[in-house]
Amino acid sequence: MAVRLRLTRVGARKDPRWRVVVADQRSPRDGRVIETIGHYNAQTDPSTVVIDAERARSWLARGAQPSATVRRLLRTQGIEVARG
Repeated sequence: MAVRLRLTRVGARKDPRWRVVVADQRSPRDGRVIETIGHYNAQTDPSTVVIDAERARSWLARGAQPSATVRRLLRTQGIEVARG
C-alpha cells in the first residue's frame, strides 16, 4: 500500500479550504483517509497553515510520500522532507 500526504478539499463552493491528510494513493481526492494531520486555507492573508509536525514526521519516517503542494507546505512549517 502506497501512502501519501496530500490535500483533500472541504468548505463551501467558491470558498475552498483544504485538510492535510494521510491517505492511500489509490483512494479518490475526497475519499477515505487514514488520518487528518492539519489544515490549510489559502483564502486568508497570509495563508493559514496548521500541520501537526510530530504526526507528519512520523508518517514520513514510515515511508509516506507527500504531494508537491504538501511538500511545499511542510517546508514552510520547517519540516524537512527528503527528496525521493
